[in-house]
Amino acid sequence: MADLLFKSIFRLFALLPLRVLHGLGALLGRVIYVVSAPYAARTRENLRQANLLPDNSQYQNLLSATIAEAGKGLTELAWVWGRPYEEVVGKVREVVGMEHIEAAQARGKGIIFFTPHLGCFEISAQYAAQRMPLTVLYRPPKLRWLEGMMRNGRERGQARLAKADIGGVRLLYKALKRGEAIGLLPDQVPGQGEGEWADFFGRPAYTMTLVGRLAESSDASVVIAYAERLPRGQGYVLHFEPLLLDFSTPVPKQINAVVERVIRTCPAQYLWSYNRYKTPRGVQPPATRTGD
Repeated sequence: MADLLFKSIFRLFALLPLRVLHGLGALLGRVIYVVSAPYAARTRENLRQANLLPDNSQYQNLLSATIAEAGKGLTELAWVWGRPYEEVVGKVREVVGMEHIEAAQARGKGIIFFTPHLGCFEISAQYAAQRMPLTVLYRPPKLRWLEGMMRNGRERGQARLAKADIGGVRLLYKALKRGEAIGLLPDQVPGQGEGEWADFFGRPAYTMTLVGRLAESSDASVVIAYAERLPRGQGYVLHFEPLLLDFSTPVPKQINAVVERVIRTCPAQYLWSYNRYKTPRGVQPPATRTGD
C-alpha cells in the first residue's frame, strides 16, 4: 500500500514545474532537518569538518542553504525521472568544458565520468547519454519496488545501469574496451576490499580504488562531471573537467583532492548529509594519527 501511495505522489510531483518542485524541496529539506536528529547532526558535523567558512555567521548561512539544496535534490528527482527525456536534458542551460568530451571521444579509448554527490548528479548522466553509450554503476535501493522506477528514470537515451557487484564491474571494463563511456560516484563509500583510506577535507574517508584500476587498464580519459542548480528552477549548468591521474601515487588521494576542489565551487549543493566517513563492515578503521 505504501509503495502505491509513494508512486502516486511521485507521478504527481513529476507534473509540477521544476521551479515549484525546488520551492517545495527547500521546505521539505528544512522539515527533514528538524524531525531527524541523526540527519541534522551528520549534516552539521560533515559541513563543520570541511572548515569551508570559519566565520560562524557565514557557516550558519551555508548550513541553511545546504539544508534547502538537499531538499531540492529529493523533489527534483521526480521531475528528472518522470518528465520526457528531451525536456529533462533541455534544462541544461549551459555546458562548460564540452571540448574535453570531444577530445576524449577523439582519443577513442573510452571515457570514465565521475560525478560526486554535488548538484543534480542525476542529470549529468542523462545529458551525456544523449551523445554516447553510457554504462553507469549503481547500488539497488533497499526498497525493492523502487528499483523499477529508478531504472525507468535512469535508463534513457543511451544509458544503461550496471549493479555494483563483480558482474557490474565486468560490464564497465567491457564498455571501456568498446571505447564507450562509463559513470561512477567517486565519493560513494565502497565495500570491503574495494577501497583505501584517504583524507577528505582533512579526515580519513574510505575511498574507491576502482576508478584507478579502470583508468590504468584501459587508458580511458577521466572526466569530472557535475550539474550545478540554477536559482528558481531555471535549470542547470553542466561542468566537465579532465583529470590526469598519476598512477605512481595513490589514486584515491588524487580523487578526493579533486572532489574537494569542485565542491568548493558550490559548497551548498554538496550532499553533506551523506555518511562519507563511515567504516564499512569488515574494513579495518584508519590508524589514529599521532596527536589526534
